[in-house]
Amino acid sequence: MEFIRSISQLDSSHLNCVATIGNFDGVHLGHQAILQQLEAKAKQLQLPMMVIIFEPQPQEFFAPKAVPARLTRLREKLLAMHRYGVEKVLCIHFDSRFAALSTEEFIQQLLVNSLKVKHVVIGDDFHFGRGRQGNFATLQQAGQLYGFTVESQNTFIMDGERVSSTRIRQALEQNNMQQAARLLGRPYTFCGRIGYGQQRGRTIGFPTANIFLHRHVSPLLGVFAVFLHGINEQPLAGVANLGTRPTIDNNQLLLEVHVLDFNEKIYGRYVEVEFVNKLRSEQKFASFEELRQQIEIDVQSARDLFNSIRKYYGTDSN
Repeated sequence: MEFIRSISQLDSSHLNCVATIGNFDGVHLGHQAILQQLEAKAKQLQLPMMVIIFEPQPQEFFAPKAVPARLTRLREKLLAMHRYGVEKVLCIHFDSRFAALSTEEFIQQLLVNSLKVKHVVIGDDFHFGRGRQGNFATLQQAGQLYGFTVESQNTFIMDGERVSSTRIRQALEQNNMQQAARLLGRPYTFCGRIGYGQQRGRTIGFPTANIFLHRHVSPLLGVFAVFLHGINEQPLAGVANLGTRPTIDNNQLLLEVHVLDFNEKIYGRYVEVEFVNKLRSEQKFASFEELRQQIEIDVQSARDLFNSIRKYYGTDSN
């Protein structure tokens, strides 16, 4: 997959494309339906397929303190798109200049002049341009003028409700990992590189792989049973603390994974952490001894959960 970091990096190989536009936070089943529709049209017309996203996402630009936590950071979003067959991604820097574009300027500068787009696929709730005044009808009218066609993807419904990033966040808040996975079409995960921490977990018998998330807010917080992907062929079972470690008086959001029955050095590895079930909320302990005792309980709870999973699937493997 090709990642194009700005409009200035576009070249002739990107022109005359079929394109879609949006945040694609989570790359959930609704997004996947749009991507499948886009891919089919690209093959039919024998044209390049382009997904246009924004950084920061528009909500983050307009209301940074009120915006909900992202489901996926940029790299996680790109990894998911690659998994679903996306060929090219154009990332637009969303700033005050871009936010001020009228619907006509948005269409002419981005779609017509920069990309010479031939076909556009959008979700039925897509709005664009200053004041979010542009919509499907606006694009259709512009297409007649500038020579491109437009189609929308109807709302993707599951269990009688629209699949959306908001609905997935609600499932995560309710510790309904199975529901979140159904809406996403895959388990919910965080990705990141394992770095060096303060190694305090090692001193109480529970060494952890520390993953710095580069997030200000997270849709999940607490202690979880997890699977760690990216080290061995099979995922590794573990217990993870996702939060700010209040017992240590730390303010940085960190994901710490204690891998069960594992003692290899894995610093620098890029991994994916799959959240299986929440064990408890993060809490502050009066001493490291109290913390150690609670981690013993968490580890046993995770072992019991993984054993029940193995029995359910009739296997002793992870």
